Parts: sequence; C-alpha cells; structure tokens
Amino acid sequence: MAWTQIYNPAGGALLSALLAGIPLFALFYMLAVRRAKGHYAAATAVILSFLLAVLVWGMPVGTAFSSLIYGAAFGLFPIIWIVITAVWVYNMTVESGEFEHIKQSLARLTDDRRLQAIFIAFAFGSFIEGTAGFGTPVAITAAMLVGLGFQPLYAAGICLIANTAPVAFGAIGVPVIVAGQVSGFSDLTISQIVGRQLPFLSVIVPLWLCVVMCGFRRAMEVLPAIAVAGVSFAASQFLFSNFHGPTLPDIMSALITIVALVLLLRVWKPARIWRFAGESASVLEGAPPSAGVVLRAWGPYIILAVMVFLWGLPQFKNLLNAIPGAVITFAWPGLDGMVHKAAPILAAGKDPNYAAMFTFNWLSAGGTAILLAGFFSVPFMPGYSFGKAVACFGRTAVQLRFPILTIAMILGLAYLMNYSGMSSTLGIAFTLTGSLFPLFSPLLGWLGVFLTGSDTSSNALFCGMQRSTAEVVGMDPQLAVAANSSGGVTGKMISPQSISVATAATNLVGQEGNLFRFTLGHSVAMTLFICVLTYLQSGVLHWMLP
Repeated sequence: MAWTQIYNPAGGALLSALLAGIPLFALFYMLAVRRAKGHYAAATAVILSFLLAVLVWGMPVGTAFSSLIYGAAFGLFPIIWIVITAVWVYNMTVESGEFEHIKQSLARLTDDRRLQAIFIAFAFGSFIEGTAGFGTPVAITAAMLVGLGFQPLYAAGICLIANTAPVAFGAIGVPVIVAGQVSGFSDLTISQIVGRQLPFLSVIVPLWLCVVMCGFRRAMEVLPAIAVAGVSFAASQFLFSNFHGPTLPDIMSALITIVALVLLLRVWKPARIWRFAGESASVLEGAPPSAGVVLRAWGPYIILAVMVFLWGLPQFKNLLNAIPGAVITFAWPGLDGMVHKAAPILAAGKDPNYAAMFTFNWLSAGGTAILLAGFFSVPFMPGYSFGKAVACFGRTAVQLRFPILTIAMILGLAYLMNYSGMSSTLGIAFTLTGSLFPLFSPLLGWLGVFLTGSDTSSNALFCGMQRSTAEVVGMDPQLAVAANSSGGVTGKMISPQSISVATAATNLVGQEGNLFRFTLGHSVAMTLFICVLTYLQSGVLHWMLP
C-alpha cells in the first residue's frame, strides 16, 4: 500500500523545516566544527534522517530503508564509477612515469602556481565538466595539481572553487535541460537567463582562485592572465548560452580560454614566479622533451577528453544505449509506487506516484568512457602493460574505499530525505518569504546541491516548486527556475559528495572537515552574490532578462 508524503508533520512549515534540517545541521557540525572524517559525519546524518523519517514523518520502515539503499546504489553507479576510473587514469600516468613529462611541459609553459591553477582547475576542469560532469572534473584536476606539486588541501579546495563557473551547463547542458523539463519552460529560455547570471561570477573566478592562493597583491602580478581567462570564459559562456543553447557553453568557453591563455603566454610572462612557501623552483635539466614525447604524455588526458565528449553527445549515447543489454532498467524493490506526492509539491493534474526506477547503463556511463580511455592509453605508455593497468585499478579501488563509503551514504541520505518529504519540507519553508522570495530563490538551488551533490538533481527536486511559488508571489517564474540552477552551482563546493571526491583524488581521506571549512566561506559569499543579483533582476534590472 502506497504511503503519502507529509510536509508539515509538526503542524507548521517553519517548525517542520527545523526538524527536517536536523540531519543537515548535524552534518555541518561534524564537518565544520568537529572536523570529523567524512564517513563518520555521513553515518551520523543518515541515522538521524532515518529516525526522523520514520518517527516524525511517519514513513514506513521498509520504505525508508529501501530509499536509503536506492540512493546508495546511485552513489555507487554512476558517481563512484566515475571517481574510481578518473583517479585510476591519473595513477597509471604516475606509475608509468608519463606524468613527469606532463609536469615538465607545464613547467616550461609556466612554472607559476597561479597560472597552473587557472589552466588546470579552471579551464581544463570546465572542459571536463562540460563533457562529463558528476564529479569527474574535480577528480581529474585535483589529482593533476597534486601531481604537479600543489599542497593537497589547496589542490582540492581550488578545484572545488573553480568548478563553480561551469556547473549549470555541465554534462552537455543536462542541468538546464532538466530545469526546463521539470518547470515546463523552454530550456533555451532558461539557458539565456542563466547565461545572464553566471558570467558575472565566471569572470571573477580566476581572480578568486589567485587571491585564495596568494592574496590580492600577488594576484595582481598575473592580472593579464586573470583578465584573459575570466573575460574569455565569461564572454563565451554568455554568447553560447544565449544564442546556441545549454549544450555547448562549457566546452566552447573552456577551449577558447585555453587557446587564449596559450597565446598570451607566448608574448607575456609574469615578472615574478609564485610558488608555495618553502617550495623550490622546478629544475629543468637538459633539452626540453620533444613534441612527440609531450603529446604522448598528455595522450591519456587527450583520449579521455575525446571519449567523454563522445559519450556526452545525446546521439552517441542513444546509439550505445540501443545495443542489446547495454541498459538494464528495473523498478526499485520496496520503493517504486510506494510513495505518493501531495500538494503543494504535486502540480495539478500530475501523477502522484513517486517513481523509483534504477537504470544501469553500464556502456553509456561516463565512468565507462574514462575506463576505455585508460585502456586505450596503455599501449602509448612506455614499459607499461595491461596487467599493470589492471593491478593499478585494484589498488585504486582499495585507496578509495572510505570515499566510496562516504559517497554512498551521502546519496542514501539525499534520497531518503527526498522520498520521505523532508527535502520538500525544507523547500516549502522558503515560500514563506513572500515578496522577498527572489532574494531567497537561489538558496533553494544551493540547498538542493548541498543535499544531492548535483545541480541536475537540485533542479529536478525544486524547479517545479520554484515556478509555482514565483507565480504566487509575483516573481518572474522563468527567473526563479534559472536562479535555482545558478544558486545551485555555489553549493557544489561544499556538498559532502563533492568533498569526498576531492579528498579521494588528493589522498586527503579523513580530512573532509578541513576541506569543508576551506570552501564554506567561498560558497556563502558566491551564493549571496547570486541572491542579490536575482533580486535585482526581478526588479530594477529586469531589463537584463530575455
């Protein structure tokens, strides 16, 4: 027998929201105050959410447990599948000695840590976000920066901050496309509005990264590179999001930014090279490696970029999924059809059934593209073999055992809160803000990404509510839907799922709390920026919207 969600079990929206927030408050306390290991913090939040779902929201025990396992399964596939394969490719380049050539090629291009961060974390990371998403860019770029000699905490934190700019258009525009599907608006219109919000943030992200690393005064020493990267990316993001749609802003912005930076460094170099305290200069002995050696060393990442780009194309993905046995879909036992949505979450005329279908698309998954890229790269690694690659994969899986556990529990928490109605209870509390809703609208997206680690999931969860609430309070509903996605990008860097990915890639397992504290202030500051911008665009700056 199906169970109908309850959104105000305590008799009032505000009190119910406070109860629903208990697991999140506990997660915040464990990470930010206690600096607990990620899996301990996640386990605490899971236990509290399970007890609240059953005892306060009245969710049947079996249904609650099933939703928890359903979320954990989604954490294992496709998310953990991406993390393991991405870190595996990096580990292979290190074991084979090819990463030394990558380091040397970057050092000869620029030995300045600020510029390396802009190149790898911002530009290359945005390309990977645009093609794959779901944690892939942080896993790859954070591992690369550590390999280049960055301090692990800075590598992880910088990559999380840099990943803000491209998130809304990640994975070939999936978050914006989902926002359009859920809200009923054109995804092109949503893309245009997001493209008139995020470029204001994107243009300052390179400066933000440098200031975090070395302070404002030293950041000004590389102002030409900061300006070229920020303006190239923001202008491209605006143009492609407004005149093409949501699928290409990240990919084209990243490529244009990389080309612009390379051209700049042919005619300009920073007067002083900046490195971390106590770090010695890179020693470049002998003649530079030949172009062939450099190309071979970068080969795994070139192949990876091509593979994830192909796998991200809807046409190619559909072709892979059409192969018999490539997609296994089934209703999740004990959950599908067992939960019904109710007003105010359920839109009029919509099916109340909260479906729970698990799709195991093993061939078209992003992690499979990275796995194949790794194996395709083996013949180009001198002295390496497929046997060594398989052994390296096993060691990588063992290395990531605690992040795997953490990510599975975090996704289990998110799904339990979704199916129990706790997430929607939190969202409904924001509707009490009335005429100030435009100021708080991006916070719904921020909360959704914090809960799920995904802008796509946040949009699926809250964009319908954003539209209906905006129509009631008199806000442009299309702006509210776009603000959900724009606000969500700033929550990515503090999402426990993202933090677990970053700590796994940088061998910081157990220091999730320190990384959370590192990124929290930046997340809050960027979120406030989007909130104020959305409020102004709903009023005096409404002329900015399409």
